[in-house]
Amino acid sequence: QVQVKESGGGLVHTGGSLRLACVVSGGTFSTYSMAWFRQWIGGEREFVAGISGDGRTSRYADSVKDRFTISRDNPKRTAYLQINNLKLEDTAVYYCNRVIPPAQEIAIEAWGQGTQVTVSE
Repeated sequence: QVQVKESGGGLVHTGGSLRLACVVSGGTFSTYSMAWFRQWIGGEREFVAGISGDGRTSRYADSVKDRFTISRDNPKRTAYLQINNLKLEDTAVYYCNRVIPPAQEIAIEAWGQGTQVTVSE
């Protein structure tokens, strides 16, 4: 059974940075495409960034393309999301999940608890 656990969120000021981490247990991590999603209060969960199993291919939502970087460390079974120049609208709960390639926008496994990112002025 594949499980994910997100961490790294927090309260930051606009313009700040965070690095989120997603540790995956179970399964063969290096073969999984992974993605990050986010959900505002009262909103739907949306795709943010995805990465292929070998880390060579990634894609981003247009709204975050210049500020977010997705990466992974397969031996550590961890996917990362580096967020720079945080904006108020980045406030959300961030989730990671195994996804279906190549679009990487459809999640496969049960959702974890996510990690809260709150941006203040």
